[in-house]
Amino acid sequence: MADSNFIDYVKIFCSSGHGGAGSTHLHRAKYVPKGGPDGGDGGRGGHIILRANPQFWTLIHLKYRKFIRAEHGAAGSDSLKTGKQGADIILDVPVGTVVKDAETNSILFEMVEAGEERILCKGGRGGLGNNNFKSPTNQTPRYSQPGEEGQEAWFIFELKLLADVGLVGFPNCGKSTLLASITAAKPKIANYAFTTLEPNLGIVSYYDEQSFVMADIPGIIEGAHEGKGIGLRFLRHIERNSVLLFMVSAEEEDIKQGYEVLLNELKQYNPELLSKDRVLAVSKADILDNKQRAKIEKTLPKDIPSVIISSVVGDGLNELKDLLWEALHSDIAD
Repeated sequence: MADSNFIDYVKIFCSSGHGGAGSTHLHRAKYVPKGGPDGGDGGRGGHIILRANPQFWTLIHLKYRKFIRAEHGAAGSDSLKTGKQGADIILDVPVGTVVKDAETNSILFEMVEAGEERILCKGGRGGLGNNNFKSPTNQTPRYSQPGEEGQEAWFIFELKLLADVGLVGFPNCGKSTLLASITAAKPKIANYAFTTLEPNLGIVSYYDEQSFVMADIPGIIEGAHEGKGIGLRFLRHIERNSVLLFMVSAEEEDIKQGYEVLLNELKQYNPELLSKDRVLAVSKADILDNKQRAKIEKTLPKDIPSVIISSVVGDGLNELKDLLWEALHSDIAD
């Protein structure tokens, strides 16, 4: 969407600074016509450094910065003066950013700790001045080193959202309505598929001023792992969620089958996702009568905690919070 400010993928060319050349200089003064070498070293070229900043949640600030070049180091000069170091460039990225080599698509590293810094492109070292090469047999060297070249390459930055709970469900199953009901988030809500075209984050308040972060991931359809719909673009955001909340609408003919389709999409995309704790919520309970509700309860899978909810009237939301909190702290309890 043109008006979207959520960008989770950018491709950037980065180039660090070259090192400055060392100086080839011989000391000259009024009463020192033939002084020794006093050429200084060149300055280091500027690094390009990534910093994980928890205040950032999107890569939009890098979307239009396609070419990033650090400053070159200055050459050394006489009187053993070292050249000025090239200024480093620090790029703030959200926590959860994955950095890839654009040519091989291989992962170089991930920024997962707030405040973490990584050198993406190392600046070239400054060359040594001729003073470094003097010796008893060569007292006036007339040569020095050139500076090292910097590094340059195309990189891909991909964002994987960090959240405690990730919402997984088909389009129009009520994920955005739930997020709006139990957090202060204001996602777009409408009665048609693919209302959510970008992930939304919200903070869920719990007892004793405790809280956890919930992410509404755009809807997944069957075949999403093969690139169908828009699910593939956002499946990676699920990888960093501690607990997965599966949501299936009460309007579905077979709740259990719907859950299994969602589970299979995650399995096909990344089997490791199945090791995460899971909770199942059947949404839109306000359209059910008691008989329909009892029928659904009998068909729910027995291997995961489940609850029937209505975000519109608030039915089952406190029970859902309890289940999610328990899942988030199950490892601590163990």
